[in-house]
Amino acid sequence: MIIRNARVIDPANNTDTVKDIFIHNGLIVDDNDPAALSDKEEIDASGLIAGPGLVDIHVHFRDPGQTHKEDIHTGAAAAAAGGFTSVVMMANTTPPLDEPDILRDLLKRATSEKIHIYSCANITQGMKGEKLCDLKSLFDAGAVGFTDDGKPVMDTDILAAAFREAAILGVPVSLHEEDPEYISENGVNAGCAAEALGLTGADRLAEISIIERDLKIAEKYTVKLNIQHISTAEGVELVRKAKKTNPNIHAEATPNHFTLTDRAVKTFGTLAKINPPLRTAADREAIWEGLSDGTIDIIASDHAPHSAQEKSLDFKKAPSGVTGLETSFLLAYNTLYKKDIIDLGDLFRLMSYNPAKLYGLNAGTLDTGSPADIVLFSPDASFTYSSPRSRSSNSPFIGRRFDGKIMYTVCAGSVVYRADDAQYNS
Repeated sequence: MIIRNARVIDPANNTDTVKDIFIHNGLIVDDNDPAALSDKEEIDASGLIAGPGLVDIHVHFRDPGQTHKEDIHTGAAAAAAGGFTSVVMMANTTPPLDEPDILRDLLKRATSEKIHIYSCANITQGMKGEKLCDLKSLFDAGAVGFTDDGKPVMDTDILAAAFREAAILGVPVSLHEEDPEYISENGVNAGCAAEALGLTGADRLAEISIIERDLKIAEKYTVKLNIQHISTAEGVELVRKAKKTNPNIHAEATPNHFTLTDRAVKTFGTLAKINPPLRTAADREAIWEGLSDGTIDIIASDHAPHSAQEKSLDFKKAPSGVTGLETSFLLAYNTLYKKDIIDLGDLFRLMSYNPAKLYGLNAGTLDTGSPADIVLFSPDASFTYSSPRSRSSNSPFIGRRFDGKIMYTVCAGSVVYRADDAQYNS
């Protein structure tokens, strides 16, 4: 395959130039490679931006156990439609991914998809926070990191042991930072938003206190620590200070938290119910600043599908989470790039290069010899999010019109999504 006349942006090499991309046997090859030049398949990418395929290190595909919400195939289809060629699944499934055999089965089934699918495993057995999993056996079974996402690890001795073992294995620990002591009802920010629903909600101290605790524990180890879906200005500042002395600290922000505020709960109800909750405009601006100055070095969707029946429940009973794979890049482009918070190089750095680097994935660059994982994006077209590829449609962005459009997603040298037929080629 040859991709002609694309504006190629590769943050790994600080590249931003119009050129052709040559592909052979699933790899990007030199422009004088005879095999590539003889290939008859071409894409005219004039006017399009080509970046390394997007990498999302925080997705929920609900497999095993909750496939009425999503499964590996529908999740992969949603990812491809959003420009993602690599994803890392979370481990809060049913049963949890706390045993090697469960993880091996999941990863084996994932190999039938046309994007790259990886998975974390649990930190604690059954996600109960009481006993550390056998991290080495889970790593040997294919885990690329460890998390109890959905729940914080409250036992500091267990968390310290996880940090120690993960550091030896060289993989990250990703943490959901919400202390339940400060939460009356989850999914809504304490204050005006909660009061409008007749609730008390989740106090910001739930996040602040536990981020502060975990950053202190991490000082003793060389663990790669990822603070997930950061939501408070104070949390951003804690990470900023920690990064000055510890290069192994990372943080991710979701498009939900840098696009919306807690006012969205009044408009969208349970479709804006997420953990941690949407916060204030000041918190959103702090996240913008953190993304701009590198304090927050990853954008991740926290793609969390739920059925319409579940989301139609009373606010207190409805599950938290929204889908995000199909809108993440477009939200980042419209909210961050078009408002001059970040540039296009930063956009691909935050959504491809940095997450791939943190998890040690062979992705995030358009170097010669790299996998031909590429997203082709039109800045001049527009897109209305109306027909999700995900099995679920629990998103406050359904019906929203975006500037820009994903035109092609190429994974391992094959087109797995194209806008003109809107199909995921499985």
